[in-house]
Amino acid sequence: MSLSTILFFAGIYNLVWGAVNILFPHFMFDLLSIPYPRYIEFWQCIGMIVGVYGVGYLIASRDYRKHWAIVLVGFLGKVFGPIGFLQALITEALPINFAWLILFNDLIWWVPFFLMLKYTYHYYQSTNE
Repeated sequence: MSLSTILFFAGIYNLVWGAVNILFPHFMFDLLSIPYPRYIEFWQCIGMIVGVYGVGYLIASRDYRKHWAIVLVGFLGKVFGPIGFLQALITEALPINFAWLILFNDLIWWVPFFLMLKYTYHYYQSTNE
């Protein structure tokens, strides 16, 4: 499977995940047996942001080298998200069950996003020599 195809599926995944959390904001909390947050609207806002990332990934999947900035922003979010989760886990602001979201929303995408950025870097290095 090509990296462009993986990025396309990341876009679809983010659109679906975002829509589910906007339309059914309690779904993930029920699924993971986690108490609802006090302001569920913030969770819906996160769903909107994730959905917007999905639009970006779909655009970038046409040519990730050309749209490397979208891939970089996505990669940074996928690195900083787990860091924030670890801090929330240490302070007991979030339960360990939340790690399932980190696994599927962030960690599984690290390698393909990193490879896209690596190949893009090498591509532009070779064209500027």
